[in-house]
This record gives sequence, structure tokens and C-alpha cells, in this order.
Amino acid sequence: MTVEAARPGLRLGKYSPGDLFVVAGFMALTIPTLITLGERSWSHEFGAYGPIVLVTGLWLVWRLIPEVKLSGEPGSPWITVPILLASMAAYAFGRAYDFLTLEAGGLYGAGIAILQSRLGARVLLKHWFPLLYLAFAIPPPGSVLIDLTAPLKQLVSLAATDWLHAFGIPVARQGVTIFVAQYQLLVEDACSGMNSIVGLIAVSLLYIYLIRGSSWLYAVILTLFVVPIAIVANIFRIMVLILLTYFFGNEVAQGILHFTAGMLLFATALICVFGLDRLIMYVHSKFGRTA
Repeated sequence: MTVEAARPGLRLGKYSPGDLFVVAGFMALTIPTLITLGERSWSHEFGAYGPIVLVTGLWLVWRLIPEVKLSGEPGSPWITVPILLASMAAYAFGRAYDFLTLEAGGLYGAGIAILQSRLGARVLLKHWFPLLYLAFAIPPPGSVLIDLTAPLKQLVSLAATDWLHAFGIPVARQGVTIFVAQYQLLVEDACSGMNSIVGLIAVSLLYIYLIRGSSWLYAVILTLFVVPIAIVANIFRIMVLILLTYFFGNEVAQGILHFTAGMLLFATALICVFGLDRLIMYVHSKFGRTA
């Protein structure tokens, strides 16, 4: 009769009262933050990608549960405690002073600290992508968005008006205000392309991870192409809205077609990213072997 040594790892199916207390405390922090995110970010066009990132990110984490059951082991408190203290301070400050980025970032950091204490840093580093991907659900600070969207709004409005003017459409521009016929349109932050860039980067990284694996180099290469694709897509979006306003009136352009145009062009940009991925792999297979 032989006695086998027990395999190291965590029995995640058995929970102590302390584990249940931690889960209850984390949910007490999570629920009000999710409500705030839904009201102030995710329900608006500039943050509409947030719920998609959250759901798909949690799905990625769920897929890893069978593996981490075997490889996870309690992490060092010297790592857990500083992360948790800093995260809780950020959460409290953000919640008290209505700073949503700090509040959501603090909640995210608290979740990382809990996972580190339960699974260990080695497991978290091995499965870095789902954790990094979930960070895209944190809305960026409003001041950063303003600084980034200001030049983008100028760029997309200039390109859209110049292209349409070349085809004989009576359109003019003053800053980010567009004049077409008797109508006056304002290029808002959501139309600047910043939300499309963040959303496309998140979805593209998810695509790369699922299809190509967690390759840093390939992710960087494809992401570099995502930015111009998103900008061009928003230029065409503004052109479509200008044409709708010119031919059908402001009420039609600003109604359901405004949201529909944004969704269709986002889907088109996403298809372009997927097509670019196929093209890169084709070129690599053709010329990489002969190099």
C-alpha cells in the first residue's frame, strides 16, 4: 500500500467563514459602484463598451477556474496588504468626492488583492490578460477625456467637412461646430472617436487573446492599427450624420439613426480589425517562411 503526497493547490470548493465574509464585503462595495457606473458611464455612448468588457472579462476569469484550482496557493500578505490598503483608500476617496475613476479603480484593486491572497502572485502573473482586460471597464477621468478628445474632435470634423465639401455639399466648419444648409451641428465628445478607440482596443485584445494567444508583440502591432481605423470610422460617421441632416432634417439625424450610425460604423471598424488580423497572418505565412 502506497501513500501519495497530496498535490499542492487550493480547494476552492470549500469556503471558510472568513472567505464568506470577504466575499460579502467585496459585494457590498461592488453593488453601489456598479449602479453608479450604470447611471453615469455605461448608459451613455462614451462608456457603452463597459458592460461588454465586464461580462466578457468575467467569462475569461470563469474559464480559468478549473486550472487555478490546481495551481493556486495562498499569496504573501506582504503583497496583499499594501495593494488592499491603497485600493480601499482610492475607493473611499472616489466614493466620497464623486470621482468615479478612483472608485472603480479602487474596487478593481481590491479584487486583485483578494485574488492575490487566495491564488498567489505567480498564478496572477501567468493569467495576466483577463485581469488587464477587466481594467478597461474602469472609465477614464473626465479631464483626460477632454484633453484627448479636443484634438480628435477638430480632426474628424475637419476631415468630414472637407471631404463632403469636395463633393458639392454646402457644409462649413467653425471649430467643432458644423454648418450644413440651415442646420448647425456640434461634434460632441462621443463623436470624437475616443470611445471607439478604447472599445475597439478592448475587443481587439480579447480577439487576439482568444484566437492568437496572449502575445504582447502581436497585441501591440494590431493595436497600433486600431487607432487610425477608429478615427476613420468616426469621420465617416460624422459624414453620414451631416448627409442625413442635409437631406432628411435634424430630427431624423439626431433620432434613432444617430445611434444606429454609430453602432454600424463601430461594427464595420471591428470587421476591419478582424480583416487586418487575417491579412497580417497571411503575409506572415507567405513571407515569414521564405525569409
